Amino acid sequence: MNGISPGVNEKEWTDDVTMSRRIVLASRPAGAPRPSDFRVEEVPVPRPQEGELLLRTIYLSLDPYVRGRLGYAHTYRSASPLLPLDEVLPGGTVCEVVDSGSPEFTEGDIVLADLGWQSAGVRSAATVRRLDPDVSPVSTALGVLGMPGFTAYVGLNLVGRPNPGETVVVAAATGPVGSMVGQLALLSGCRAVGIAGGPDKVAWLRDNGFAAALDHRSPAFADELAAAVPDGVDIYFENVGGRVLDAVLPHLNAGARVPVCGLVSEYNGTRPAAGPDRLPGMMSLILSRAITVQGFTFGPYTASHQQQFLDETAPAVREGRLRYREDIVDGLEAAPTAFIGLLGGANFGKQLVQVGPDPTR
Repeated sequence: MNGISPGVNEKEWTDDVTMSRRIVLASRPAGAPRPSDFRVEEVPVPRPQEGELLLRTIYLSLDPYVRGRLGYAHTYRSASPLLPLDEVLPGGTVCEVVDSGSPEFTEGDIVLADLGWQSAGVRSAATVRRLDPDVSPVSTALGVLGMPGFTAYVGLNLVGRPNPGETVVVAAATGPVGSMVGQLALLSGCRAVGIAGGPDKVAWLRDNGFAAALDHRSPAFADELAAAVPDGVDIYFENVGGRVLDAVLPHLNAGARVPVCGLVSEYNGTRPAAGPDRLPGMMSLILSRAITVQGFTFGPYTASHQQQFLDETAPAVREGRLRYREDIVDGLEAAPTAFIGLLGGANFGKQLVQVGPDPTR
C-alpha cells in the first residue's frame, strides 16, 4: 500500500463552518477541459435542519465519469444527466460531521457522502454512511473499498465471470479500477496481464504479481502483447479503447468476455476516434468467436452485491492481499488541474484531493 497524504495547513481550516469554497462548471469544455472551464466560489452554508448534517470535506474523489457530464465530448456520454452550468462539480467525499440534526450522528463522526467539489455543505443523514477508521483508512471509501473497487468487482466477477487458469488482460491497470481487477483476477486463480503507461506503473504491476506488465507507449507494444498472451485472452477488461483495444482484439479467444467499463482515450474526443472500417471487422470477430461484449455500470448491482463486496474485500485490504495506491493533491483549488491530468493518465493510483485535515491520521 502506498498512501501518500500531504498535510493541509491547519490555519486554513476553522471549526466554525459558516462559509464553503466550491468549484462550479463555468463553461462546457470542447475537447480536453481547461482550467478556465471551472470557477471557484465562496458561499454561505446553512445550518442543518432536523434529519440533516453539516459536513466539512476531508477527501474529494476525482473520477473520469465526470467528463461525460460536462458535455461537448462526441465519443463519450455519461449515464447521468448533463451538469448545468454554474453547478458544483459532482464527486464522492469523505467528510467530518460538524453539526448534527440527526440522533444517529454526532459531531466528529466520519462519513461517506456526495458533497461534490466543495469544502462544506449540508446533506440528509439518510444519504450518508458512517465510516470506521479502525477498519480501514477513511480515504479507501473513495477508492479500493468504494465506487472504483466495487466497479472492478462487478465488472470482473459478474460480467467477466473468471475461471481459474484463464488469462485476464486489463487496461489502465494501475488506476483504481484496473489495479483492483488485476488483483481480484489473481485471487480467482487467473493469469493477469496489465497494461499501463510508463515504467513506474509497469514496475508496480510486476511487483504486485501480474504475470506480465506492458507499457502501451512502447513502439513494440502490439508485439509485446502478443508474446504476453500466447494462449490468447479470455477476459479483456476495457478501460481505454483506441490502440489498446485494437491490439487486444485479435487475441480474444472463442467465448471471451469483454466488460466495458470506460474508454478514457476517447473521453475528450470531439469527433469519432476511428474510421468506419473498425466496426464491421470487430463485429465479425465477435460473431465468429462468440465473444460477449457488455457495457455496465455498478449502480444496478449495489443493493444485491455491495455488502458482499465489502465482506470479501475489506479483510483482503486489511491483510495486504489487495494493495492500492492513492495519488493525493492538496487543496480544493487543485482539483481542476488534477482532474485534467487524470483524463490524460497523469495520476498513479486513485486520484484524491485533500480538502481539509484528516483527524483520523
